[in-house]
Amino acid sequence: MTVTLYAYAFLDEFVLLYPVYVLLFADGGLSVGQISSLFVLWSLTGVLLEVPSGAWADAVSRRMLLWLGPLLGAAGFALWVLVPSYWAFAAGFVLWGARGALSSGALEALVYEELERAGAADRYARMTGRAHALGQAAVMTATALAGPVLAAGGYRAVGAASVLAALLCAAAATRFPEHRTPAAPSEDGWAATLRAGFADVRADRRVLGALLLVPAVTAVWGALDEYTPLLVGETGVPDAEVPRLLVLIWAAVTAAGLLAGPAERLGRTGLAVLLAGAALALAAGALTARPVGIVLVALAFGGFQLATVLADVRLQRRIEGAGRATLTSVAGLGTDVVTIGVYGVYGFLGSAFGHGAAFAACAVPYLLTALALAGARRQRARSGPR
Repeated sequence: MTVTLYAYAFLDEFVLLYPVYVLLFADGGLSVGQISSLFVLWSLTGVLLEVPSGAWADAVSRRMLLWLGPLLGAAGFALWVLVPSYWAFAAGFVLWGARGALSSGALEALVYEELERAGAADRYARMTGRAHALGQAAVMTATALAGPVLAAGGYRAVGAASVLAALLCAAAATRFPEHRTPAAPSEDGWAATLRAGFADVRADRRVLGALLLVPAVTAVWGALDEYTPLLVGETGVPDAEVPRLLVLIWAAVTAAGLLAGPAERLGRTGLAVLLAGAALALAAGALTARPVGIVLVALAFGGFQLATVLADVRLQRRIEGAGRATLTSVAGLGTDVVTIGVYGVYGFLGSAFGHGAAFAACAVPYLLTALALAGARRQRARSGPR
């Protein structure tokens, strides 16, 4: 399963359209407002489908959703380059949003339970960390190749490469093992599975805490990633130098994924220290307004990536019922909702105070999360073992 997971993680992110699709939309005659509306449609699709798709994964086959998702993405990419128009772009974003929703929750649940079945659940952090690192490597590789492929064959060549990667991703998904028996069908279908998942939350408050930790750790830096080119540009470097500094950030995120295995030994206090340190590095690096500050931003993003993997590990270990994919998708829904909120807040802060100040302000939620983790640790210590 290890090779299958790594191949899936790489191919899922190896999309040459990623760095140029906004250019495709602009060349297709779309205004900034129309492009923004597509992003909203994309986000709303993920929000609406996140939890139902997780419940569906628990009710049927998780592996089926993992190969179905990339096929939807391939169809969306094909629409973009074959019939470039606003409505084709909109349909493509709906398909792309569905693609993400189908894999979110299903992948983590399948991998964890297969490892648990083999008595190797302790390998989950290391494997998922490496999978995240491979995904980042795929993004960097696709970014490097997009320009030459676009110059040689135009958007259709870039689109064809993206469709091929999605098809190969779907093929890789068929190789995942799946030994679990799907939930027995009922009159309520996936809704019954959804209720069963939430029953786990009500039965164990630790599950709720782990569930809330995922969006608290993941959402803010995931949203900030979209604005890193603007932060780098604000340091005064020429436009041609911006991609080189962005590679530094991506490299730090990739390296952090490889550290997930050893970092799994970090307890609640260790995670709190990690988040606080990353938050301080983010604020300090963003406020320098100099290229050297991007080194600190890169270290911060690496810390947040590592914390993201560890938060997922904590959630998977807390879940004991049959609704693993459901609850993982609930965490994904929380991440999506918070991310949309961060976009709105950042739009105000960035316009009013500049990108450096906006990045620094976004470090505050991480400091609060670190304090909450440390406080919970002290409370558990006072109450004693249960």
